[in-house]
Amino acid sequence: MKTTAVHILCTLLLALSVISCNEQPQVSSVSPENWGARTATIPTGDTLAVGKTYLSIYSQIFSYSEHKTHNLTAMVSLRNTSDTDTIYITTASYYDTHGKLVRSYFDNAIYLSPLETTEIVIDEKDVTGGTGSNFIFEWSTPAGASEPLFEGVMSSTMGQQGLSFTTQGKRIK
Repeated sequence: MKTTAVHILCTLLLALSVISCNEQPQVSSVSPENWGARTATIPTGDTLAVGKTYLSIYSQIFSYSEHKTHNLTAMVSLRNTSDTDTIYITTASYYDTHGKLVRSYFDNAIYLSPLETTEIVIDEKDVTGGTGSNFIFEWSTPAGASEPLFEGVMSSTMGQQGLSFTTQGKRIK
């Protein structure tokens, strides 16, 4: 009787192990938000200022040596700094350390209402960007409106210790 119970228990544990190995963990950084709900048609009659911003992001950093890395969660913050105007983000493209496009986050322009913020989160387990990942954002604002602000907040915790730091976007066009 004991042998049968042990056999059943071992079979159950083996089955659970096989099932859990086949599950692919979902990475939220691939589809963190319903971008379709933010789709915007950019007004054609308005005079819009356009720009492009570069933002460095770190999904990994070196630890101990150049041969050991530590994974980080990165929150990319897209902020409308205008308190009166809606702005438009036309592209949000994520590149890896080697400059290869990893993914684009939306196919059509999105809007941000006055003082609104939205985020893109790169999960700690999503290391496709590597140690030198970055974003390029293209945007449009009504003439005279303030420019959007793009920031990165990288963080990680292990045990009782934590690590966090920030980056800010740099306008390149």
